[in-house]
Amino acid sequence: MAGNTDPLSPRAKLAVTAGKAAAAVSRAAGRGSGSVIGGRVSLKLDPDLLGRLATHLDVVLVSATNGKTTTTRLLAEALRASGPVVSNALGANMPAGITSALAGGSDARFGVIEVDEKYLAGVARDVEPKAIALLNLSRDQLDRAAETRMMAENWREGLAGSKAVVIANADDPLVVWAASSSPNVVWVAAGQEWKDDAWSCPSCGGVMQRPGDDWFCGECGFRRPAPSWVLSGDHVLDPHGSAWPIHLQLPGRANKANATTSAAVAAVFGVPPQVALERMYQVQAVAGRYDVVQFQGRDLRLLLAKNPAGWLETFSLIDPPPTPVVLSVNARGADGTDTSWLWDVDYTRLAGHPIFVLGDRKLDLAVRLEVAGLDFRVCESLDEAVQLAPPGRIETIANYTAFQDLRRRVGN
Repeated sequence: MAGNTDPLSPRAKLAVTAGKAAAAVSRAAGRGSGSVIGGRVSLKLDPDLLGRLATHLDVVLVSATNGKTTTTRLLAEALRASGPVVSNALGANMPAGITSALAGGSDARFGVIEVDEKYLAGVARDVEPKAIALLNLSRDQLDRAAETRMMAENWREGLAGSKAVVIANADDPLVVWAASSSPNVVWVAAGQEWKDDAWSCPSCGGVMQRPGDDWFCGECGFRRPAPSWVLSGDHVLDPHGSAWPIHLQLPGRANKANATTSAAVAAVFGVPPQVALERMYQVQAVAGRYDVVQFQGRDLRLLLAKNPAGWLETFSLIDPPPTPVVLSVNARGADGTDTSWLWDVDYTRLAGHPIFVLGDRKLDLAVRLEVAGLDFRVCESLDEAVQLAPPGRIETIANYTAFQDLRRRVGN
């Protein structure tokens, strides 16, 4: 457990060594980074290892349906202004992957940890974080994850009475309800573009009223709290009313929201917003997301979109028509095998774009686009799509494993 006076006991050291060896074997066999298998081996040998590895760290946990990997990366960069950081930057966000990441941070001061929504409460118990950032909750992986209100309830129960400072999105009713069980909450107005999972009150089940950016339940009085940090255009407004410019290399409003939350978290650790935001400019891409790569003589921008809320945000940042767009969808274990979420995405926003469809579930996507009245081509490979695409940079949008497939194909 966190707080153990001897975090690296002989047993813990053996567990760390064995995990690193297992990870090395996995990498040598070409089976990925090895972080998950390494963590599993370590935890098998010492079930309390995660807490032991976090004992010397000031830890912040970042959880959400969308944006947690990018926010973790931005926040890690901001906190490096005050000392060394260990982070699961590659996105392995369940206990095994987190354990592997922390095993490499013996000299770090801060631990910036992305956590899968389902595991947040358990990881928080193990590592006793100083801060927890809650960004949003929306439908995702319908066959694996709980319904969104159930996930919010899991957070609410798991974080009740937590000693951590909770930095939470005031614009997401599910997040507000989940965070409200915590005694120390910092509210951030980060926005909520996708509202289709938040029309009923998580507190009483009544219908939410949403005038403008505000929201409230007319039946039980549950309402949007007053934020102390606000995203306002291209600036972050801090609790003192000062406006700090956001300069990012990452595109889109969603990443400005991620930067705003990151600035609020960094302040908990004593990093001023000006310093935090300046450091965030150094982040050019996040695990391949937003990278522009050369493939067959063409520029491709790689964009990840895993669920309806993510697709909505991604559509807002792509270049306008007639920019060609490649869409790729799989339904493997890491994606969720249920593709019914495709019908929740407003694909009519792609009208005017030449569209090329790939992936294991390209026919599911093709039916959805056909119903939306869009023109598209179904392709067998990225190579074929690139050959057929008209001139100009190609926007490539894919869900999780399809995105990894595309990265491997382009050598990214």
